[in-house]
Amino acid sequence: MNSLALQDEPKAFPIPAGVFAETVTKVTHYTDRLFAFRMTRPAGFRFRSGEFVMIGLPNAEKPVFRAYSIASPAWDEELEFFSIKVPGGPLTEHLQKIAAGDTVLMRKKSTGTLVHDALVPGKRLFLFSTGTGIAPFASVIRDPETYDKFEEVYLTQTCREEAELAYGKALVAEIEADELMSEFAAGKLKLHSSATREGAARGERVTTLIETGKLYADLGISALDPATDRAMICGSMAMLRETESLLKARGFEEGANNKPGTYVVERSFVD
Repeated sequence: MNSLALQDEPKAFPIPAGVFAETVTKVTHYTDRLFAFRMTRPAGFRFRSGEFVMIGLPNAEKPVFRAYSIASPAWDEELEFFSIKVPGGPLTEHLQKIAAGDTVLMRKKSTGTLVHDALVPGKRLFLFSTGTGIAPFASVIRDPETYDKFEEVYLTQTCREEAELAYGKALVAEIEADELMSEFAAGKLKLHSSATREGAARGERVTTLIETGKLYADLGISALDPATDRAMICGSMAMLRETESLLKARGFEEGANNKPGTYVVERSFVD
């Protein structure tokens, strides 16, 4: 082998302590801004549906790690993630280029507040998301426990463009087509999608839909009520603040793992 060929080979970096090195099994690009990937699940790794982990790439002496919600449910044999593509981003600039067979690093601890344990019992569960904030809810709606705990589950996603809603729509279609999951979710799971930059019939932000009552009219349901309803929120910082304000004004109280409430927000990261 000549010296030029040796120079072209990628440099191998050591795997940091306390980190799993897993193999990418599938990558799906939805738009020029959004993609999803699946990778092997470490033996013995456990998490609660809705939690997040820190992931990175073995491309530096000190890899950059960022918080990513696990989009797959706790029972899945693989781990799935849904990501935005950020030009020049210290991690996503490289992560968006991964392919099947590549290695992704993951710290060994999972955590998060978008879990059932942080909510008191209720009848209806509302999952409010923008963009890649749908990722933890992709895990929650594929967990049979969700349908054991709630009689109705409403997943909302607001994006800028219609094409960015494809991941959420595919998730719900997948559940409806799955022989086992469809038994749990039948008649319980409803999706409400809205694209704000296009002339869609549901072109408003979810906060506007709540304020005007159009969300309830679209879904054919009664208004939010803390006596029966529970909510999880994940998305942009502006959306988190606005949605949380709307819930508090209606009597909802924030919950946490050590003190369950009627709604929860993931504050560790935003899309």
